[in-house]
Amino acid sequence: MQIALIQFHEVGKKYYFSVDNNLNIAVNDVVVVETSVGLETGIVSALKEETEVEVVKTLKPILRKANEKDLKDKASNDQDQIDVVKATNKLVKELDLDMKILEAEYTLDRMKLTIYFESEVRVDFRELVRRLSGQFKTRIELRQVGARDVAKRIGGIGPCGLVLCCSTFIGDFDPVTIRMAKNQNLTLNPKKISGICGKLLCCLKYEDSIYSEMREIMPDLYDKIDTINGKATVIDLNFVSSKLKVKYQDPELSAEWINLAELDF
Repeated sequence: MQIALIQFHEVGKKYYFSVDNNLNIAVNDVVVVETSVGLETGIVSALKEETEVEVVKTLKPILRKANEKDLKDKASNDQDQIDVVKATNKLVKELDLDMKILEAEYTLDRMKLTIYFESEVRVDFRELVRRLSGQFKTRIELRQVGARDVAKRIGGIGPCGLVLCCSTFIGDFDPVTIRMAKNQNLTLNPKKISGICGKLLCCLKYEDSIYSEMREIMPDLYDKIDTINGKATVIDLNFVSSKLKVKYQDPELSAEWINLAELDF
């Protein structure tokens, strides 16, 4: 059977759905599916064949290819969501709640409205939900998101001068640890290794596996090694270029950078 990889947001996680044999869809088609929150439209990102019946059975089916009404409803919802954010922000001020409203999202059938917010403290928003339910006449869910998700939704420019990775292509956030910065010999200055979200730079994850692999191959700092010019001590490492700087025991020889390939371990 055929299965489809569906993306619901321009930059977001993708999910697999099964494709009925009678449904003729192609990549980039807009389709309607039923998710855990309700009916939603998504874009077909990829199609593939799956022979394992048990795998297909665990997937929810694509209900239909989006028709003209579905597309109009989606456009109308997108416009109304802007007004929802404005109205919610107004209520937040009235109730003096310590929270920042980021985004609102209707399901296609408007049976549910999810409102995303940021807050550094625990917020009692029961009264806010009550008022929102009365105003918008649908089921309301307020969902708190973390600093990385805030940056992803708002966007911006990273310290590298490029548009944020999280708002352009990162679907899921992988764990990023201080060990990765240490592994790459980076200065452990929070201003240097943190993104605009205040968390460790996501890009620390990109090359970490290469640095880990190179650390296993290359000698450690201050190791004693044999070179074509005699015994020496490793005083610096460059993992990107596979070079190491050595200081020779012979005082007449100056310290220099040599290629890893020149060593015979």
